[in-house]
Amino acid sequence: MLVPSDMIAAQSKMVYQMNKYCADRVQARKTQIHKQILEVCRIVQDVLKEVEVQEPRFISSLNDYNGRFEGLEVISPTEFEIIIYLNQMGVLNFVDDGALPGCAVLKLSDGRKRSMSLWVEFITASGYLSARKIRSRFQTLVAQACDKCAYRDVVKMIADTTEVKLRIRERIVVQITPAFKCAGLWPRSASHWPIPAIPWPHPNIVAEVKTEGFDMLSKECIALQGKNSAMEGDAWVLSFTDAENRLLQGASRRRCLSILKTLRDRHLDLPGNPVTSYHLKTLLLYECEKHPREQEWEENCIADRINGIFLQLISCLQCRRCPHYFLPNMDLFKGKSPGALENAAKQVWRLTRIMLTNARCLEEL
Repeated sequence: MLVPSDMIAAQSKMVYQMNKYCADRVQARKTQIHKQILEVCRIVQDVLKEVEVQEPRFISSLNDYNGRFEGLEVISPTEFEIIIYLNQMGVLNFVDDGALPGCAVLKLSDGRKRSMSLWVEFITASGYLSARKIRSRFQTLVAQACDKCAYRDVVKMIADTTEVKLRIRERIVVQITPAFKCAGLWPRSASHWPIPAIPWPHPNIVAEVKTEGFDMLSKECIALQGKNSAMEGDAWVLSFTDAENRLLQGASRRRCLSILKTLRDRHLDLPGNPVTSYHLKTLLLYECEKHPREQEWEENCIADRINGIFLQLISCLQCRRCPHYFLPNMDLFKGKSPGALENAAKQVWRLTRIMLTNARCLEEL
């Protein structure tokens, strides 16, 4: 097919703009975050060393692999989450009956004695391993460790939450979340994935993702707030971070995500935090389904993909619903105020309009 020369010229200009944006803005963001990560991990490792002395079951899994830390998620340039993987799920069964959106429980298998579990005192009378009880114990240990560690002058526990959150040097917030890794399992609530009619991702990658499994996190679940369910304190939040990262490998998908995060931090860091990096990552995964071919993710297509994601985002903000990629019954906007979502829709539309109408927009953004 012949492509008009002016279209090719416009595309090459946009590729140049994207490359320059990545070299300047995106790289600056990454460099700043990397510095923060090194400091955050040094301090958290020291705190967790103290925790382990008091309670050997909470062993730190925060290890440095050539500058990358397993279990570390960047929420924003000043907010991080660190997952601490606990040992020996052992005699507990994974129960996912759909009653708790985005969550599941761990229950003693029939006939097993509580005493066989490493976490015996956190198992309820009904045989469930309580996420809240484990988190409460971990919170107490971390609070004591903060007072003893070498960084006690710069690290403080945030008090008004059931989660384990630290404030470092008054400007960085770190959440430390106990978790179990569930390899070789796949939740029933995500069994619809992948959608058969869509040729992405490749079956080999699907098999890899399902073998790798998912994580179960001890944290507050927004989807359960206000339900007053007896199971709420026992429930573990399902997390698919590793699966999502695996799906975004190849072509320019990761690069696209880095640009989206940079645009979000510079232009969509709004009151009420209506648009997070995770919302953008989720919509990027949906965009991958809409554009399943690798050629559609080459560098000359990135601008189109970003515009497509922003248009999806506007639609979600206006409908006040953003379904989780693996668990579509779970709404990622739950708990966000209608006013914050409405304001965000206007801001995203303003940004999208600039990107659609100004070929040199990235020089200003």
